[in-house]
Amino acid sequence: MILLALGGALLMVRWKFSRAVLAAFLVLTSPGLSVAETLRDTLRSAYQNSGLLAQNRALLRAADEDVAGATAALKPILSWSSQYAISGASVIDPHSVSASLRADWLLYDAGRSQLTVDALKETVLATRQSLVGIEQNILMRAVNAHMNYRRAMEFSALRYANVELIAQELRAAKDRFEVGEITRTDVALAEARLASARAGLASAEGDLHRSVAEFWAAVGRNPGNVETPKSVPALPSSVDMAIAVARSQHPNLKQMQHVIAAAEINLKKAQMSDRLKVSVSAGLSISDGGSGLSESFTVTFGAPIYSGGAIASATRGLSARRDAARAQLHVTQHGIVQTVRNAFVLLDVARASGAATDRQIKAATVAFRGVREEASLGARTTLDVLNAEQELLDARASSISASIDEQIAAYTVIASMGQLTATSLKLGVKTYDPTQYYNMVKTGPTEKSLEGQALTRVLKDLSNN
Repeated sequence: MILLALGGALLMVRWKFSRAVLAAFLVLTSPGLSVAETLRDTLRSAYQNSGLLAQNRALLRAADEDVAGATAALKPILSWSSQYAISGASVIDPHSVSASLRADWLLYDAGRSQLTVDALKETVLATRQSLVGIEQNILMRAVNAHMNYRRAMEFSALRYANVELIAQELRAAKDRFEVGEITRTDVALAEARLASARAGLASAEGDLHRSVAEFWAAVGRNPGNVETPKSVPALPSSVDMAIAVARSQHPNLKQMQHVIAAAEINLKKAQMSDRLKVSVSAGLSISDGGSGLSESFTVTFGAPIYSGGAIASATRGLSARRDAARAQLHVTQHGIVQTVRNAFVLLDVARASGAATDRQIKAATVAFRGVREEASLGARTTLDVLNAEQELLDARASSISASIDEQIAAYTVIASMGQLTATSLKLGVKTYDPTQYYNMVKTGPTEKSLEGQALTRVLKDLSNN
C-alpha cells in the first residue's frame, strides 16, 4: 500500500511538472498572451512579412522593364566611339586619333515592334494576376496556420484534462480495490487507460510544436494568444453565385486570358515576319590623320525572300502554343468551378458535423456523469466509467475540429472565388500597387532624367523594405 501511495504521489508530481512545462511553452511562444490575436492580425502579419510576395513583386517589375525595353527600340539610338591607333606604315606621324557619332532609327517594320510591345504588356497583366494568386495562397496558408494552431492548443488542453480526469479515476479505483469493492483487473484497466491518455497528450504536444513551426513559416513570427473567429465571413448564398463570381474575378482565369492575348499577338507578329523593314542611320566622324570631317546617311530597305522554312515553322509553333493556352483556359475554368463546389461541400460537412457534435457532447456529458455516479454505487465497472469518459473526450475533440474546419472551409470558399486578398478582406494594411512602377517605366526613361531619378529613389525604398 505504501508503494502504491508513493507511486501515486510521484505520478502527480510528474504530471504537475508536465503541466508547468506546457504552460511555460505557451507563454514563450505566445507574446502578449493577455491580448487575444484575431485572424485579421495573423493575415496582416502574413501579408507584411511574406518574402514570396516580395520576390514576385520584383519579378513583376522585371516584366514592366521588358515593356520599357521594347518601347525603347522604337526610338532613335545614338552612340559614339573613339579610336587611337599607332601605325608603323606612316613615317611622318604614326599616331592617329578618330571619333565618330552615329544615329540609327527604325522607321517602319509593318508594326512588328509595336506588336512586341503589346505582347509584353499582356505579359505584364498576366504577371499581375499571378501575383494576386500568390497573395491568395499566402493568406490561405496563414488561415490554415492560425486555425490549426488554435486546434492544437485546444487539443493539448483537452488531452491534459483527460489525463487529470483518468488519474482521478485511477485513484478512486485504487481506493475501491483496497476496500475490496473491485478487483485488481479494474485497477489495471485504469492504469492502461492513463498510459494511453499520456501518450495522447504527448502526441498533442508534438502537434502543438509543429503548428508553431508552421505558423512561423506562414506568418513570419511566432503565434500569440490566437482565438477562433466568433462567426464565419459573409459568403454567397448559393454555389451558383460563387461560381459566377469566380468566373469573373478569379486571378488564375484572368491570367490565362492575358496569356492567350499575348500568344495571339506573338502569332500575328510571326505572320508579318516577311514584311518590309525600313531603317535609317546617320554618322559623323572626324580624324586627325588627314581625312578630316566626314558625314554619312543611309536608308536601308529590306525583307526576307527565303528563310529555309524558318518563318513558316515559327508561325506554326506559335499557333500551337496559342491553341494550348486556349485549352488551358478551359482546364483552369473547370478546375476553379470544381474547387468552388468542393469548398461548399466541406463547409456544409463542417456545419453539419458541428451541429451533430454539439448534441453528442450534451448526451455524452449526461452519460458520463450518470455512469460515474452509478459506479460509485457499485452498479458500474471502472471500464464503463473509462469508456464513457473516452466518448465524452471524442465528442469534445470532434466539436473543436468541426468549428475549426468550418472557418477553414469558409475562407476556402472565398479563395475559390478569387477574393482572398488584403483589399477584399479589408485588412487595413498598405497594399502594393502594381501600376505605380509600370507607369514610371513604360516610356523608357533614361537614368539621368527626372523620371529616372524618381525611379532610383523608388528602388531604394523597395530594397529597404
